[in-house]
Amino acid sequence: MTLVPGLKEVSSLIDGWTHIFPEEYFEKIKSVSSASGPLKRWVSLKPLFDLNERFRLMDKFGGYQQVLTPSMPAFDEIADAQEATALARLMNDGLAKLVQLFPDRFPYFVAGIAMTNENAAVVEIERAIQLGAIGFQLPTHVRGTALDHERFSGIWAALAATGRPIWLHPIKGPTPDYPTEEKSKFEIWWCFGWPYESTVAMSRLALSGLFDRHPHLRIITHHMGGMIPFFSGRIEQGLGLEMGARTPPSDAHLLPNDLKHPISKYFKAFYGDTSLSGAAGALRCGIDFFGLDHVVFATDFPFDAEGGSYLVRETLRSFDTAGMSQDQIWTIGNRNIHALSKPSFASQF
Repeated sequence: MTLVPGLKEVSSLIDGWTHIFPEEYFEKIKSVSSASGPLKRWVSLKPLFDLNERFRLMDKFGGYQQVLTPSMPAFDEIADAQEATALARLMNDGLAKLVQLFPDRFPYFVAGIAMTNENAAVVEIERAIQLGAIGFQLPTHVRGTALDHERFSGIWAALAATGRPIWLHPIKGPTPDYPTEEKSKFEIWWCFGWPYESTVAMSRLALSGLFDRHPHLRIITHHMGGMIPFFSGRIEQGLGLEMGARTPPSDAHLLPNDLKHPISKYFKAFYGDTSLSGAAGALRCGIDFFGLDHVVFATDFPFDAEGGSYLVRETLRSFDTAGMSQDQIWTIGNRNIHALSKPSFASQF
């Protein structure tokens, strides 16, 4: 059993962002031709779909529990609107069943929705709430369309009306880093591209006025908000004090409309998670930026070479290296996720 520094054991710390393929969903996804590319890696990650293997790894960490979230790829990335909606339903049914069968392992689940068809998305949002979902996972874009696009305004309104939080997951393929190349080299697109993707999506949502329209909305960002905490000073300067200084009058339409609050307030309204592959310095930076009440314990289980063990172990180790107290660990690993599991309509501003 792996012990958490400062605690006698993990003591029911809840991993707020872990991925899974429910059995029926996994069988279905194998027949979706556009999903065949990543299938090799999925099959090699047994804890992603094999419950016995998942439980074996979870048992290495005493009292360790998981919030279940849909695994990538996003539904709309691999299917047309009708099939994507069916995939979302199948995923959510499977997640709800797992939570019902194993409440001591999986206290909560986060639903997925397909976003190409707004009416179908709204119906699935309502249905997922009835299934017991505590929130919803969205990709950072939908087939290349930004989440702040007006076509998604109705979906955002429906999500906000539930009072449930959003898990914002980055998606980015091996698109080229330079216009003279066809694909990104050295898997840079994953290592740095995904945090950048989160950063761009967060910036677009913040500057588009989403929080002005829905001030109670809670959005949890993967990998501690990407670049946001580290570049907080640059944000304050470039997106705050000097906003518009680099934009010619002909491009004035690219600038934000009047916002109700300083830019830093919008970024601090997001939540970050501890999925940092064990980097204690990044953990301290993120907690300093978002505040302890806006950080949740998460590992991105099972996406590592050990099927999740490495990420859980190194994340727990980072708590010790960062000098976190028992109460701080308990806050991000238990209190905050329980608070997020409850609907809230309280303004963050």
